[in-house]
Amino acid sequence: MKPTTLLRLGFLAASAHATTHPATSLLDCLTAAKVPFITPSSPDWPVFASPFNTRVPFTPVAIVIPTSTSQVAAAVGCGAANKVKVTPKAGGHSYASLSLGGENGHLVIELNKLAGVSLNRKTGIATIGPGARLGDVAVGIYNQGKRAFSHGTCPGVGVGGHVLHGGYGMSSRTHGLALDWVDSLTVVLANASVVDCSATVHASLFWAMLGAGSSFGIATEFRFRTYEAPKVVTWFSAALPWDVNTAVEGLEKLELFTRYHMSPELNMRLMASANGSALDGVFYGDRAGLDGALGPFLKTVNGSIAKAGTTGWIGGLEHFSESPTGLVVPEPYNAHDTFYAKSLTLTGLNGTSAENFVDYWFNVAFHVDRIWWFQLDLHGGARAGVWEADNGVTSYAHRDKLYIIQFYDRVIGKPYPENGFQLLDGWVDTTTAPLEWGEWGMYVNYVDARLGRREAEELYWGKNVPRLRKIKAQVDPDELFFNPISIEPARGK
Repeated sequence: MKPTTLLRLGFLAASAHATTHPATSLLDCLTAAKVPFITPSSPDWPVFASPFNTRVPFTPVAIVIPTSTSQVAAAVGCGAANKVKVTPKAGGHSYASLSLGGENGHLVIELNKLAGVSLNRKTGIATIGPGARLGDVAVGIYNQGKRAFSHGTCPGVGVGGHVLHGGYGMSSRTHGLALDWVDSLTVVLANASVVDCSATVHASLFWAMLGAGSSFGIATEFRFRTYEAPKVVTWFSAALPWDVNTAVEGLEKLELFTRYHMSPELNMRLMASANGSALDGVFYGDRAGLDGALGPFLKTVNGSIAKAGTTGWIGGLEHFSESPTGLVVPEPYNAHDTFYAKSLTLTGLNGTSAENFVDYWFNVAFHVDRIWWFQLDLHGGARAGVWEADNGVTSYAHRDKLYIIQFYDRVIGKPYPENGFQLLDGWVDTTTAPLEWGEWGMYVNYVDARLGRREAEELYWGKNVPRLRKIKAQVDPDELFFNPISIEPARGK
């Protein structure tokens, strides 16, 4: 269906269902404001309302498809006036379908029409819409001026949620998180006002948006600083013949290497599944540089580089895209999976915690007949960009963490089993049992909405929660921007 036809659907739906739709006044408001929207009876509803994770479907009351910041503001005003929660949807990749509200009945703001990518070659500032996908962003700013900024590797992920809650990727040890490169934002607040914010203008809002953005407003434009894209990138996969008897020692050696000796040009993660384990990553330099940076460590853990290739910035991103179309994002974007995921952020993984982790890995997970894997990202350590960007400008809460672990358990062609959650819940519980509070947390871009709200706040935002709650009380006291794990406004004195 052509975009012009799609944008008319909201007005047709509003007149056709004016007497029966439970949110008639909301739809009337949107129609009067000339804001394009669709409803569940619209032909293209499945394209926009289908969740990435089919395990957690939710039904919005309507989906707005704005083409400007002013239309986003008008839609927010309509939601507020009718006491309907408002949720932005950029790429729609939320593991818990928070971009559909995380519950039924939200007004969803689909941001795919706000997806421009432009680079000012004089200033190096890239202006990017929240609905742009990472593949389009990487190619766009590279083609316009051979520039880049640090971000994730999945080309279909939208800029909005990825950046506002961290944005870790295969350049983060070198250059920090995606949110570290945000120069300024345009944000629609719960009162439908539009403000620009930066480290010096509305700095508290900027701080809250960069780390917990979905609780505070809708970003309709990002301005990113950029750096010159690397000319030489070497990707690699190093086989690790670890088993239950060798993995604990291997993890402890990996921790020492990451914490004290790892080159800042080296970005990598430990990947493991029922099929084995490997260190996958990129080195910003040539193969000789990679061998010098990683080779001595691999000898200590009986590892070896199984495959590698030298390319450029775009080639490195294409290698890790895990997409048959590379960085080219098909339209309409229609990726789906059925899974449960969790995460951990850790100051280290050693001693009893490592022993518990490895025991569960080989003696529990290996007996589960589903497609599970974990990805342990080397997030901090010696000269790590994420640690060095700890300047208090953002509310990202895990600057002190050495690792981010993503746990993922999926099924194909059938529902996720009711008793399936215990695999990853148990893995996290046994790993963290010996740890003190503060030695671990969780990363909200790998969100688990089965957590209680207070528990989620503490794990995802840690020591920043009190300040975040105060700001929430100032800019959104009625929680127009709400989901099951969003920041709760401070109450009382």
